[in-house]
Amino acid sequence: MTFTVAVAGASGYAGGELLRLLADHPEFDITTVTAHSNAGAPLVALQPHLRSLRHLSLAETTPEQLSGHDIVFVALPHGKSGELTAHLPESTLVVDCGADHRLASPDDWDAFYGGEHFGAWSYGVPELIVGSHKQREALAGARRIAAPGCNASTVELSLAPGIAAGVIEPLDIVSVLAVGPSGAGKSLKPHLLAAEVLGTANPYAVGGTHRHIPEITQGLRWAGAADVSLSFTPVIVPMSRGILATSTARIAPGATAAQIREAWESAYADEPFVQLLPEGEVPRTADVLGANTALMGLAIDTAAGRVVVVTAVDNLAKGTAGAAIQSANIALGLPETTGLTVNGVAP
Repeated sequence: MTFTVAVAGASGYAGGELLRLLADHPEFDITTVTAHSNAGAPLVALQPHLRSLRHLSLAETTPEQLSGHDIVFVALPHGKSGELTAHLPESTLVVDCGADHRLASPDDWDAFYGGEHFGAWSYGVPELIVGSHKQREALAGARRIAAPGCNASTVELSLAPGIAAGVIEPLDIVSVLAVGPSGAGKSLKPHLLAAEVLGTANPYAVGGTHRHIPEITQGLRWAGAADVSLSFTPVIVPMSRGILATSTARIAPGATAAQIREAWESAYADEPFVQLLPEGEVPRTADVLGANTALMGLAIDTAAGRVVVVTAVDNLAKGTAGAAIQSANIALGLPETTGLTVNGVAP
């Protein structure tokens, strides 16, 4: 069976990555692409790398344009997708790559985003430990899915196994991320110009202000933490795409090195897209470029009494578009890996 697909926000980075991956999906047929200010333009004028989709033109982003499709992927700024998706049929599978449906708490939404809270949808991180099971159980048959924030899912996947197993403490967690500027979207922003990014590293949203913090703490509570305290610092570095997240947490009293490693090994042993590297190895962002893969290295700093997890993802692939498609596959009962690859692009 072939499913018809529309992509809203197709002119941006997330929309472009959705289309790149969807173009090779054997069960999905892209029939409609939409934009706002770029409506009316050929898709390849905005996404010149998508040669197999050169027959498509960008329509206006309206509920009328998106209705009638089996699947709608939405890649719009926060506050915009909630207004739009409220008008789509309940029978349509809608996957939102924005923030509007990620947070269950209206207070968290108000504190970090503001404006109307549109309510939480099924969270699109299949591998995330939620109590005694994985989040993929909540995605089977879903018709409304919130794809994750790229930084948030990277940190959640890094630490959830240790919290679920009780081998790390959820208080005094520290995560520092090197991130590519494509995560900030395609809109012109002076601080993301090449002249401002090349040859330097630029911290931003320092001191507990980043909008992915409540999403991370929500995910870690789902994994079993009674409470979470997190110091989260992202740093823009001169690579177009990618996240390298270094997260550390205190070792729980009595936890042994063997128990700690076993927590991560058992959590991800059967996961195609989250892979724990052998002891002593850590990943590079280059290893996951273009792939729906999270590569993870685990170390134990005995002197500091902390576990160190280094995780690499492509923020546009596994961090956003890949997670959205993976979750859609599960919702529709397709093999989870359909249309997705674990292989990156090198050099």
